[in-house]
Amino acid sequence: MTTAVLAALDERHPWFGELDAEHRSWITVVARGGIDGFVQWVADDPEVAFDPANVFAAAPRALTRNISLHQTVDLMRTTITVVEEQVQHLVPDEDRPVLQTAIVHYSREVAFAAAEVYARAAEVRGAWDARMEALVVDAIVRAEADESMVSRASTLGWNSGSKVFVAVGRVHPEGDPAITRLRRQARRMKLDVLAAIQGDRLVLVASGPEVTDDQAAVEVTERLVEYFGEGHVVIGPLVEDLVEAPLSARAATSGLRASDAWPEGARALPATELLPERVLAGDGHARRALAREVFEPLRAAGGDLLETCVSFLDHGCSVEATARDLFVHANTVRYRIKRIQDVTGYSPTDARDAYVLRLSITLGRLAAAQR
Repeated sequence: MTTAVLAALDERHPWFGELDAEHRSWITVVARGGIDGFVQWVADDPEVAFDPANVFAAAPRALTRNISLHQTVDLMRTTITVVEEQVQHLVPDEDRPVLQTAIVHYSREVAFAAAEVYARAAEVRGAWDARMEALVVDAIVRAEADESMVSRASTLGWNSGSKVFVAVGRVHPEGDPAITRLRRQARRMKLDVLAAIQGDRLVLVASGPEVTDDQAAVEVTERLVEYFGEGHVVIGPLVEDLVEAPLSARAATSGLRASDAWPEGARALPATELLPERVLAGDGHARRALAREVFEPLRAAGGDLLETCVSFLDHGCSVEATARDLFVHANTVRYRIKRIQDVTGYSPTDARDAYVLRLSITLGRLAAAQR
């Protein structure tokens, strides 16, 4: 019967002929174990205990990684068919109905045993993948990303050549089920994602062909915020690849720590919009960023922009009072205010932007005094 099964597999299933000798030999062992088990089961010898899972016990665990569940089903179906055919030739007519019924019951038990074997293998692989993913995310958060970390990420299916960003928020009350839904939604959005829970926060590393700038990263995150817990989800700046992801993670984690100081902010909040709060929370990178990206351009632009900005803020954002203080026309003040916005990206006429400008000027002057 075993010889007939192997001949049928070779004839009916092209994948069997493509296997190497080792895997073919292990399939032979499984087929022989199934047939021997059927003989023992039908004999119902009380001294021989039979467990359907023993059919697969002889094969190494690695076989489940090389032989798919679909191929195992092909093996079982072909084996059952061949045994039924052989029964027609080897057994007297009066015994055939009993054996046909026995084959049905036995094949059901073996099918459940096969499903259990592959389910356990999937659980082991899933647990291993989860640990590996947590290690990769932890390396990014701890700024220990290198090529070995990229290699580990690739084993998890990360193959994106697009830019990367990190988003950090609180963990959803449902925990892992929410992360599972997040992954499903990310796949629909054609995103590569790595996600891991660290304490009470969820760290998401994401990349995709549509994420081309920081605004796109925010828009993508807005579609995923429902899978985070309450509070802000802070998005770090976009970086070129996974090796540079710690830069984005550092800004995002710092922003999340400081985000409670600005509850009026949007749910999905770029870390750059939390620079003042991050400075007050002790983030040195945010302090240097404000001085470098706001104060320095404002001072270098000339045209009395820095003096006008300070005066405008000191006089309660009044154009007329600023014009009197600087001895210039009000339209000159309005022109300089527009230039300030062009140079820094912040408008002194907006309350939030005025706060950022005031803090930037203070930090820039302190940094200049220390040089």
